[in-house]
Amino acid sequence: MADDKDDSAIGYVKAAFHWQYNWISLAGAAGFALVSGSGLPLLLAAGLELIYLSTIPRNPQFQRLVRSWKYAEQKRQQARGLNDLFQELPPEMRSRYARLDAVCRAIRENYKRLTTTSQMFAEQMESKLDGLSQSYVRLLNSAFHHRQYLTTTNPEVIRKECAALQADLEREPAKVQEINRKRIEILGKRLAKFDKIKENCQVVDAQCAAIEDVLQLIRDQSVTMRDPQELSEHLDNLVKDVEQTEETVREVESIFDLSPLATPDFTGGDPGPTGKIFGGRVGN
Repeated sequence: MADDKDDSAIGYVKAAFHWQYNWISLAGAAGFALVSGSGLPLLLAAGLELIYLSTIPRNPQFQRLVRSWKYAEQKRQQARGLNDLFQELPPEMRSRYARLDAVCRAIRENYKRLTTTSQMFAEQMESKLDGLSQSYVRLLNSAFHHRQYLTTTNPEVIRKECAALQADLEREPAKVQEINRKRIEILGKRLAKFDKIKENCQVVDAQCAAIEDVLQLIRDQSVTMRDPQELSEHLDNLVKDVEQTEETVREVESIFDLSPLATPDFTGGDPGPTGKIFGGRVGN
């Protein structure tokens, strides 16, 4: 906790030093010193800078301003990351997202008709819709890479190769047996990974369809807007389901950080990583 506070304090000092108005003041002092031919303006500027850096970073209003800068930068980075994921999608998946976005816009339009007392539900709805749209893009991207892997990996080829190695194993020299046992183990892991990816792809597809169904239901119900709180609860339940699915996706992809095409270590160690499955090389 103390380290976090120290890092925050240093961060505020850095932010204060790099603030554009501080640089303008320093540049003005340097310019005045140059024009006047005296070093006094620089000495005064240095003294004022020390006072400035010892007081402004502790100011709660300045700290809130710095946090708002960091939050805005995080939002920009998140938007760039989501745009990169979206650009990877094939046209049919982009069209699918466009249809969902149209549903979200319709919901927002209907919520604008709420009374003033119900506007808090509109604000909650806006935040949840944004979060679901972002999750939907991430899930579509995961589904795309899952399908890429499934279509470029043939489990039957792996099974036949594994069976052939197993059939000849006992007739081979001891060292060759040792190597081929490692190959059989790796091939078995590849088959297990294939089955897990296939299952995970079905989960992601089902969750994407659930997002579409629930948002279409909310759009239909928002036309009459009889119970805004009920619609908000629908979204709450959907958000929880999506969060669980995204966590499952992350767990599966973390398991597969080691490539199934790892090269065996013939010295007796574990296979070494050569890359990631998703977004990287795939093959039979």
